[in-house]
Amino acid sequence: MAALETGRHRLPLLAVSQAQKEITHNEALVMIDALLHMAVEAALSAVPTVTDSDIGKSWIINGATAGAWANKTGQIAYWIGGSWRFVAPHEGMRVWNKSTRRHSLFISGQWTAAPSIPNPTGGTAVDSEARVALVAILQYFRLLGILAT
Repeated sequence: MAALETGRHRLPLLAVSQAQKEITHNEALVMIDALLHMAVEAALSAVPTVTDSDIGKSWIINGATAGAWANKTGQIAYWIGGSWRFVAPHEGMRVWNKSTRRHSLFISGQWTAAPSIPNPTGGTAVDSEARVALVAILQYFRLLGILAT
């Protein structure tokens, strides 16, 4: 950990005799705003065209990229208006992906989404109550974003 950064997300810390502390403080607030209850628009391999209405939106950088996202694969990019900020994910980080409508987890160095599990069907002996319970559990997991729809 650098002397003036937090350990987990590298948020900037204030120095004792630092001038213009509001700059460091504001930068930390911008990063907290992006990280708290994190949601990304999508996972993209190209820098999106952004406008003022996109301030505060985030994307997972997916695959080989160029330009402002060069050498940032796997990181989370968030637009603050005028420039990009980047967050290197850590093991177990979870984000809500708006485009897929489910959570992605950062596991073993890559973003992973839950597999799609179909509802139970068929079979020769059907226990209707067990099937109703299984469907309800699957619907709940899908609601949480743990399973794909």
